[in-house]
Amino acid sequence: MTIHITPSHTIDFKLIYDVYFHKNSKITLSPEVLDHVKSTRERFENLLHSSHSPVYGVNTGFGSLCNVKIDESQLAELQKNIVMSHACGTGSYAGDEVVRLMLFFKIASLVRGYSAISVDTLNALTEFFNRSVLPYVPKQGSLGASGDLAPLAHLSLPLLGLGYVAVSGEKMPTSQCTALEGMQLPVQLRSKEGLALLNGTQYMSASLAAALIRAFRLHQLASWISALSLEAFLGRREPFDPLIHSVRPHAGQQKVAEFMYRHLIDSELHTVERSWVQDPYSFRCIPQVHGASLDTLNYTLQVLLTEVNSVTDNPLYFHEDDVILSGGNFHGQSLAYVADFAAIAVHELANISERRMYLLLSGQRGLPPFLVMNPGLNSGLMIAQYSAAALVSASKQLCSPASIDSIPSSNGQEDHVSMGANAVNKLHDVLDLTEKVLAIELLHASQALYFRKGKLNASLEEFLSLFRDTVPVLENDRELHNDIEAAIQFVKNLPVSFDAINQWIE
Repeated sequence: MTIHITPSHTIDFKLIYDVYFHKNSKITLSPEVLDHVKSTRERFENLLHSSHSPVYGVNTGFGSLCNVKIDESQLAELQKNIVMSHACGTGSYAGDEVVRLMLFFKIASLVRGYSAISVDTLNALTEFFNRSVLPYVPKQGSLGASGDLAPLAHLSLPLLGLGYVAVSGEKMPTSQCTALEGMQLPVQLRSKEGLALLNGTQYMSASLAAALIRAFRLHQLASWISALSLEAFLGRREPFDPLIHSVRPHAGQQKVAEFMYRHLIDSELHTVERSWVQDPYSFRCIPQVHGASLDTLNYTLQVLLTEVNSVTDNPLYFHEDDVILSGGNFHGQSLAYVADFAAIAVHELANISERRMYLLLSGQRGLPPFLVMNPGLNSGLMIAQYSAAALVSASKQLCSPASIDSIPSSNGQEDHVSMGANAVNKLHDVLDLTEKVLAIELLHASQALYFRKGKLNASLEEFLSLFRDTVPVLENDRELHNDIEAAIQFVKNLPVSFDAINQWIE
């Protein structure tokens, strides 16, 4: 896949999705883009040379050292020093998908010209992307204000021939990477360039983008799985009737109700007589709960799209007005808020999922206790629900907002920070836990449907059949750990098309 960046280039969800999944994506920069970047850099340098005023990060120190004037002869050294000194990340690797998105978002921001980057530096970043040589970026170390300083420093180190890169999953020193042969390294950073590379929200944005792809995919799986559970519990169809949702027209609620109605109405279980007039909320309110989560994810996506189509470093050079302004576009509060909100929304898919499996085990509506023949001799799925409950509890503990915290840094100059990177990191942890909970619900739904007679909707039948090829029905007790792990791998690896995900996007 080749991405051709022009002056009018806009990033949308489909493009983010493609960059996430296409390991060998390429970027080309239009001649108009290169001309624009070159001319803005020249105008920036002219302005800098004609003015003797201090400009933050260009001819001054950084953070609380902003009042230290740097001699013109040391400006290049200053930019190299900021990259090396700020590479203080810790923890595990952010992952190829996140780093690929970081590079893409950084390039897309720099081409707008407000960062006064040089063509040489821009081309070098693009070359790393095109060669699939990904800087090794640790997950931890960003406060989510002043930009993602530590992660972006690690992203930039390989431009200097320093740090580490990942090639086909293998970590190695940049200096030993044969895939970079022929490149002019190290890049000689010019005034402001180091700061332009390090200021920005590209770690938060990239990690949040990756999380949203996972979250929308999980929402699709939660829709299939909850429909199977409802069929197994002989849930009523009326709660999904379009009339109900027409008088409370939240977009997510309506989408989920329509999906459920469409996947239940042609089931043979539809004709089974039901003596109960209502179902518990975990079944009856699937549209209202899953739909609210969907609306939250869509709101998060809109905030993300605004962010990745923005310029988030500092200071900014406004070439139309020939002025350099210092501000705070690097502050990640918007991303921190939505990452925290998205974590709550994803968690709720797990929370309500565990309640459905609890009811499936309860021995109601003709199902045997714990969904096994000869209960007593066999314990069936009794303890699988314990595991799910433990996972849900762990997920709840991760839903305390990171964005309510702030620790001053840089000797008080950066006295309020967003903690947005921590918010997106724990969002991924919540996604991991929710994935496992939904896998255990699928195990319950499949087992419960073994005791029902009648065909389901064709797409649900196909989904169930694929799962049972991986995890056979339980007839007598066996080592359930193996079944649970197989179910988790099924949920994690099942191909879900872009069209299936895109149906949920507003």
